[in-house]
Amino acid sequence: MKGVIDPDHIPVNNYELRVPGLPTLLFTAISGVEEELDAVDMPDRTKVSGGHTKVIEFTATQPLHHKTQVDAMNRWWKDSQDPVAVDYKKNATLVLKSISGLVIKNILYNGIFPTKRKMPDFAMDNEGEEATIEWTFGGDSMEIMG
Repeated sequence: MKGVIDPDHIPVNNYELRVPGLPTLLFTAISGVEEELDAVDMPDRTKVSGGHTKVIEFTATQPLHHKTQVDAMNRWWKDSQDPVAVDYKKNATLVLKSISGLVIKNILYNGIFPTKRKMPDFAMDNEGEEATIEWTFGGDSMEIMG
């Protein structure tokens, strides 16, 4: 593989999610987002593009002890409920940095909002694993920039 992959790669553990109006969100994990085109099966058994992308969805895991970030997410969660706040849908930027920090890629998530909140499982026999909240986000689309 040496010589095939350009140097200074972007690791999967160097990222942050920036959402206007919220503190920088540092999730311990963010799932991959599948972006899919609508497709139509034609009578002649061929497939053609429907021309539009489907909505996106992803999950993100947040440490429960990150108080400021958890409080911000809980406010956004409440804003997304009835009565829905005018600005509940937000554009967010997932900032990815290469090993040197010189290469930065941004993934823009358009019109996202939290659609599910999952609290951790608790058990006395656990050995002290970190308590986390898992958020599911829904949104309109994504773009890869940079």
